[in-house]
Amino acid sequence: MTNSALQTAILFVCLGNICRSPLAEGVFRHVVEKAGRQDQYFLDSAATGSWHVGNPPDSRSIAVARSHDIDLTAQRCRQLCADDFNRFDLIIGMDRSNISNITRLKPAASRSEIQMFMPYALGRNVEIPDPYTEGPEGFEHVYQMILEASKALLQKTA
Repeated sequence: MTNSALQTAILFVCLGNICRSPLAEGVFRHVVEKAGRQDQYFLDSAATGSWHVGNPPDSRSIAVARSHDIDLTAQRCRQLCADDFNRFDLIIGMDRSNISNITRLKPAASRSEIQMFMPYALGRNVEIPDPYTEGPEGFEHVYQMILEASKALLQKTA
C-alpha cells in the first residue's frame, strides 16, 4: 500500500479538508522534515464531505501554520475516495464522526488501518475539535494539539 517499500503512507481526514486535516498534513510533514525523515513518508489529506473540493485550506489554518513556519498554500481540498484505501497504510481521522464516515466507506478488502489521531498517537481518548466557527485562538489550540500528536506519531511510526 505504500508508495515504496521504504515509505509509510498516511492520510489525514476531517469533515471539509480545509481546517484540521490540511493542518495535520502540514504539521506532520514539518515534523518529519525537521527529523530528516521526509523520504520515509507519503502524506496527504482529504475530506469526508465534498463542499470544498478544489479549494485551498481555510485562511485561518494557513495563517496559524505560517506563524509556525509551515506553508499550506499549495494544498487543495479533495474528498476521500475508494482508491485511498489501497494507497494509504494509515488513515487518521480527527474526531469520532470522521472515523465513522471513513469506516463506512472502507472497502471490505482494504488493509488500511483507520485511527483517530489523538488516541492513536498519544493514547488519549480526545477528539481534535473543528475550529471552523472559532477565531485565531481556536486554530492555535488545534495547531498545538496536532503538533503534540504529530511528534508522537513520528515516534510511533519510526
